[in-house]
Parts: sequence; structure tokens; C-alpha cells
Amino acid sequence: MKWLKVVIPIFLFPLLVACSHAVKGTSSPATADSQKAPPPAEEYRIQAGDQLDIKFFYNKELNEQVTVRPDGRISLQLVKSIVAAGLTPEQLTDQLTKVYSVQLNKPEIAVIVRSFSSQRVYVDGEVAKPGLIPLTGPTTVFQAISQTGGVLYTGNAADVMVIRRGPENQPLVMMVNMQKVQNGTDLGQDIYLKPFDIVYVPKTAITNANLWIEQYLTRMVPRIGFTAAFPVGNGIIGVDTSSTIITPAK
Repeated sequence: MKWLKVVIPIFLFPLLVACSHAVKGTSSPATADSQKAPPPAEEYRIQAGDQLDIKFFYNKELNEQVTVRPDGRISLQLVKSIVAAGLTPEQLTDQLTKVYSVQLNKPEIAVIVRSFSSQRVYVDGEVAKPGLIPLTGPTTVFQAISQTGGVLYTGNAADVMVIRRGPENQPLVMMVNMQKVQNGTDLGQDIYLKPFDIVYVPKTAITNANLWIEQYLTRMVPRIGFTAAFPVGNGIIGVDTSSTIITPAK
């Protein structure tokens, strides 16, 4: 039985590796070179959940702190609701100035973003601590992975996936090689992340093979071993090579 356990993994390992390459090829993900995002330079656009301070320089009684609703709108005094999500603070300032000009004489308004609820990404897969990472500034893939404790020994750092919202919310997948970033051979692979990006570190081929062995061989094929105990000094050393006990049917 032990011989069977060794031969089967060796026989199936090339097949498992070939299958992993075949799956990768069918997905046709975009490469980092063709889809590499430049460092964030565009102006911030307000998102649902952001907290805004609306300041009136000459009408302080109208000052308010509001949260952008899930529908992207905000409600203010003298204004029922106005769309804020998707606009830059300057664009929202212009919109409010036009609306309040009907009731105020030359209003001077400032929009200040107090909190950025949507500025985060999610790191998952073979990392120490998967979870949400806040984007407090320009953040690259390597920096985000570092904040989760780094890639585990079971992870494939050469085929990290960055999943991003494309046009019409269609997923755009980019493959980045963090091994080349770690050894300094291609720092261009370390692309900048955008809000809502998902960074996924897959398992290595050997990890997938070991998992297959554990699930389909170790747990399904019963193992027969032995148990023995040997007195050593004042104590006893035990040896147990069996994890499954087979009991004859009565």
C-alpha cells in the first residue's frame, strides 16, 4: 500500500502540471506589459460612503458634514438631493454653486473629502493574512502583499493575478510576476493598484499536487501501519505509522 502511494503521485505529477498550464492558457489573461497601469495621477472622484464637509464661507449656518448615500447622492439644506458620486470635489463645488446661486448671492462653497470609504483593495490566496488593504496613497501589488504578511511558501509569486473592473464592470485580469520584482530583474511588473482591485496569489503546482494527493489518496485509500513502544530510561518512546485502522467485519 505504501508503494502504491508513492508511485501514483509520481505518475500523475506531470499530468497535474500539464493541466495547470492548460487552464492558464485558456483564460488568456492580459500581461502586465500590455495592461500596466501608470502611477495614479488622476484627480480623486467621490464615491458612495465618502464623508464630505460642505463649507459656506459667507453663510456658515449652512455648513454641513454629509455621507454620500449608496445611490451616490447627498442631501443638503435648501437642496433636496444632488448627485455627488463620480464627481471630483471641484466639479461638485461647481454644481453646488449653481444650485445655491438661485437662493444666495454669489455663494462661496468648498467641498472637502474627510474620509475615503472606497479606497481599498482585497488581497487573497496564498498570503499570510488575506483581507482588505486601505489605499492611503499610491500602492503597488508588492506593497499590498507585504501588508498581508507576504507570500506563503505554498504560493506562486510568479503568476500573481490582479483583477480589475473594466468597461461596463467586466473583469480585467492582469498577470504580474512578483519574483522578478523581488530579485530586481523587472520592477515594471509591480503595477499600481486602483480601488476595488483584487490581488490573488495562486498555489504552486507542487502545492496543488500535494493537495490532490491529500484529498484523493491519503483520505480515500486506507493506510495500514504499525504501532510500537520502546522503554528508554525512565520513559517510553512510541511509534505510530497508521492513521487508519481497518477492523475486520464480524
